[in-house]
Amino acid sequence: MQTAVAILLLWLIFAGSHIGLSSRRMRPKLVAALGENGFLTVYSAFSLLVFGSLVTVYAGSRHSGPLLWSVTPSGLLLWILYGAMGVAFVLVVASLATPSPSSMSTRFQATPREPRGVHHITRHALFMGIGLFGLVHLVPNGHATDVVFFAGFPVFAVLGSMHQDARKLADGVPGYREFCD
Repeated sequence: MQTAVAILLLWLIFAGSHIGLSSRRMRPKLVAALGENGFLTVYSAFSLLVFGSLVTVYAGSRHSGPLLWSVTPSGLLLWILYGAMGVAFVLVVASLATPSPSSMSTRFQATPREPRGVHHITRHALFMGIGLFGLVHLVPNGHATDVVFFAGFPVFAVLGSMHQDARKLADGVPGYREFCD
C-alpha cells in the first residue's frame, strides 16, 4: 500500500506543479525571471522528471497492493476497450494535428479560430485522449497501485482542462470565450 501512496503523491506533485507553475500568479513571475523559453524549459524538465518518476515507481510495482476488483476482458468488453483505446489515440494524434487555442503550442496566435476538426468534439483533445487512456486501463487493472496510477490520468485531464479554460478566460484572450461557446 505504501507504493500506492507514493504514486498518489507523485500524481499530486505532477498535477500541482503543472497547474501551479502555469497559474496566472506564478507563470508571469517565472517568465519575467527566466524568459519565455527558459520558463518552458524549466517547466518541461520538471514535468518530465516528475512524470518519469511516477512511471518508474509504477512500473516497479504494478499489479501490487490489495486487489480492489478483478475483470478479465473478453468478448464484447475486450472489443469495447480496444475501440476506446483507438478513440484515445485518435484524440491524442488529432490534438497534435490541430492544436487547441487553450494549449501552450498556440501561445503566439493572437486569436482562436473557429473550431475545426477534433475541436467540434472537445477543446481539449490531448487531455481527453489521455483521460480516456486511463479510464480504459482501469477496467482490467484492479490492484491498488494500478488504480491509483491509471485513475490519475482522467483526474488530471479534467482538472487540467478546467485550469486551462479558466486561465484563458480570466486572461481575456480575444475570441476564446466564443471558441468555448
